[in-house]
Amino acid sequence: MKRVVDRNYLVPFLLIASLFFLWGFAHSILDVLNKHFQDVLVISKSRSALVQAMVYSGYFVMALPAGAVIRKWGYKAGVLCGLALYGLGALMFIPGGQMMNFSFFLLCLFVIGCGLTFLETSANPYVTVLGAPETSASRLNLAQSLNGLGWIAGPLVGSLVVLSDAEGNGGGNLTAPYAVIGVVVLLIAIVFSRAKLPEIQESFEGTVDDKDQKLWSQWKFSFGVIALFFYVAAQTGINSFFINYTIETIPSVSAKTAGLILSFGGMGLFMFGRVTGSQVMKHIRAEKLLTVLALIASLTMLAVIFGRGYFSMAAILLCYLCESIMFPTIFALAIKGLNPENTKKGSSYLIMTIVGGAVAPVLMGVIGETQMALGFFVPLVCFFVILAYGLRYSKA
Repeated sequence: MKRVVDRNYLVPFLLIASLFFLWGFAHSILDVLNKHFQDVLVISKSRSALVQAMVYSGYFVMALPAGAVIRKWGYKAGVLCGLALYGLGALMFIPGGQMMNFSFFLLCLFVIGCGLTFLETSANPYVTVLGAPETSASRLNLAQSLNGLGWIAGPLVGSLVVLSDAEGNGGGNLTAPYAVIGVVVLLIAIVFSRAKLPEIQESFEGTVDDKDQKLWSQWKFSFGVIALFFYVAAQTGINSFFINYTIETIPSVSAKTAGLILSFGGMGLFMFGRVTGSQVMKHIRAEKLLTVLALIASLTMLAVIFGRGYFSMAAILLCYLCESIMFPTIFALAIKGLNPENTKKGSSYLIMTIVGGAVAPVLMGVIGETQMALGFFVPLVCFFVILAYGLRYSKA
């Protein structure tokens, strides 16, 4: 059995994998900001969903430019651009905390989203080529384990620092976590500027026709783009309104407590799935595991919509375990077998699908304005699409 990570690429793998924590933190703390702005700025659920929409819009706007930078100057250049934009956007929260203007906060988050686009466009495909092609999905899931740790840290820090008043609502310090992460990110950028990251010369074994393959004619890729769009939509929508759903289905729970449940419960299971996913895939083919988990996730959404109390809470937490391997698995399956040039182009298009995270929260906010459970019909539809991709891939 081949190693998941080649010894020759162990150090570059560890450096790149550390980036996965950074964007996991950036995404997951948004779920606390969503509730914070509802309380402090007195805005509706649908308007607060613009928090996620602005970050994920950055992916749509910046994915192709990020891909162009990577193709011309390499993965390292992409990482440095991403870290610089991420750090800048985070530090903009310092004046933002004084202004308390929702539009300015959205601008800060858009800049962060542009930075995260560079990081994900660089790191995801880079990890897949740091070893044998047949272990690419396992390797990406392994790197995404640190991403899972970031998803735990975000709502934990947000709940303890931002939602820190007596009722567990939005009376805490919004600026501090972003000021700290901004400084840390810029320091990491300095480290990366001095680090030696090999530019992988991907080999491609196939016919001339394979090398000239048209990207969108590959159904595994084109369907993968659709599946990834719907996955990000589902994940972001569920995260965005987890706190709202929790305090509605169990009124005795405060927003702060709900945030801690999201951190240790939902994101804890999410990270556990990421850690164990690469090991499970040594025994179960990635596409088959994706199919099974998409089916279970669909069932959990039905329980969330029609159930109440602790039963529906258990269902939504189980969904996080099911979600854990979906992004890296769909990403790796979609670019598997592509030639090196199309791998880089395809990665840019796949990262663009993260704009799904800008769509779902707004739809869920509108549908669930009076009853949050109804909004979860949106991720239910998304999991049906992922299930279809897994079934089609398995049959192929």
